[in-house]
Amino acid sequence: MIRIQNVLVATDFSEASEAALTYGRELARTFNGTLHVLHVVDSVYSQYLGEAYTPILPEVQRDVEQAGHRQLERVLEDEDRTMLHVKPVVHVAVNKAAAIVDYAGRNAIDIIVIGTHGRGAISHLLMGSVAERVVRTAACPVLTVHHPEHEFVVPDALAIVTHA
Repeated sequence: MIRIQNVLVATDFSEASEAALTYGRELARTFNGTLHVLHVVDSVYSQYLGEAYTPILPEVQRDVEQAGHRQLERVLEDEDRTMLHVKPVVHVAVNKAAAIVDYAGRNAIDIIVIGTHGRGAISHLLMGSVAERVVRTAACPVLTVHHPEHEFVVPDALAIVTHA
């Protein structure tokens, strides 16, 4: 028997993340679980640590975090709030993959759903992949969603028509 109580969707608001959120919603609904939606923003301090500290950085960091919260609220649908127990979270970190895995460990996450951009080999070699690092380091299962690919989450009305 599969028991999934906590589903974590890590989002960067890309099309792949939107597809991952669709899968995460469906998993949470199917198992009557809690949907955690996490957006990790860059730490402005770490990006400019080598630079001279300026008093404006705290304001810039706050603006970045507030923009993340607003965007996170926009991707959540009214149905998410009424049908699911949803926990939208914005977290500041230097290492996004480590922040996602850490959040999963601290919140008893049963499965992480994350979009992958499917970059080319050279780009992947130079930049790496947050999704790949999450897969390698997470203690729980990770479902990676590449957009656009084969979609197995279909609207209920369409599922009824195709199975009738």
